[in-house]
Amino acid sequence: MTKQYLNKHLATAKPSATYKVMDRVAALRAAGINIISLCAGEPDFDTPEHIRTAAIAAINGGHTRYTQVAGTRALREAVASKFRRENGLDVQWQDTIVCSGGKQVIFNALAATLNEGDEVIVPAPYWVSYPEIVQLCGARPVVVPCGEDSGLKLTAEKLAAAITPQTRWLILNSPSNPTGAVYSRAELQALAQVLLANPHVLVLSDDIYEHLLFDDQTFFTLAQVEPQLQARTLTMNGVSKAYAMTGWRIGYATGPHWLLEAMEKLQGQQTSGASAISQQAALAALTGPQDFISRSREVFETRRDRMVRQLNEMPGLSCAQPGGAFYVFVCCEELLGKTSPAGKLLASDEDVALALLNEAGVAVVQGSAFGLAPYIRIAYALDDASLLQACAAIREFCTAVMHGS
Repeated sequence: MTKQYLNKHLATAKPSATYKVMDRVAALRAAGINIISLCAGEPDFDTPEHIRTAAIAAINGGHTRYTQVAGTRALREAVASKFRRENGLDVQWQDTIVCSGGKQVIFNALAATLNEGDEVIVPAPYWVSYPEIVQLCGARPVVVPCGEDSGLKLTAEKLAAAITPQTRWLILNSPSNPTGAVYSRAELQALAQVLLANPHVLVLSDDIYEHLLFDDQTFFTLAQVEPQLQARTLTMNGVSKAYAMTGWRIGYATGPHWLLEAMEKLQGQQTSGASAISQQAALAALTGPQDFISRSREVFETRRDRMVRQLNEMPGLSCAQPGGAFYVFVCCEELLGKTSPAGKLLASDEDVALALLNEAGVAVVQGSAFGLAPYIRIAYALDDASLLQACAAIREFCTAVMHGS
């Protein structure tokens, strides 16, 4: 089949950079090469036992049939309770939707609302899928670079400058993938003032890393900070990061009824309801013991401290300390223009990432894939021994680059 048969938006879309790196890792490992992967955005812990037990009980209890498109009432009630309890949002079960992963929440919302000529503001660095989903829906991503001068976060001034009459959505992610940056209440309030002055702009608040927040910070979401925005904000979350359930594929959201109805209509013609078994597992996650969240957060915070300290000691690399998630966004500008130990010119952050993979046996993702170069994203969701080994390999690589040119 040639491209002439493809949808025009699909023909210009790029595959996920993260999954491309993961595919390379799989190919190298299949060839017998040892690779330490710091590219996957998922916790390395097992799903908690009580959640797995609930899934097994669901299978044995016959919860294996179709569910309502928007999710079972029991799970939607648990989702609404979570939003009330943890986020201070006045939400009932009818104000929620359950999808097959957080990505489907985002895709459904954008596909249900975007038309040709619409614009979506995407602060960069961004999760790799945001601009691609926007383009697949026929709209135009308006990428707003947010450098280290603003803590890799969108400011009110930059938001105001990016809004046009064609702006349909703002996508906001905190804590951020790929940077780990966290928006404070004051920062969200400043953004909210701009949005209140632009009532035609919808907001997609991606809170998937909500519980991975360090340094005793308090999490805030936009509709909580400014209740007037709740009527045009889709607040999304899921069980994947908080409960180590990435493969279970359950995301959920709350938002205005007209939007949820449109998303449900789209999902009804697309996948229908999410896996019945996974929904039972998600119900156990949201209503059962929550101690796993604090335990895993402590582990990730310890890893973060160790990774940031070691990376900043390496020649040619520098990074700020992220406030959340499990990523470090590392500046590699000093490596550019030099050659790798194998003699490859490092002209870009993608060259650095490829050289680390092929020569050091460490897989990372180039920052340009997230809309800001020259950086590399390192996911430290890996056991301590592997992280130490990876740091040693990266240090040896960087030392050779900086001292060999």
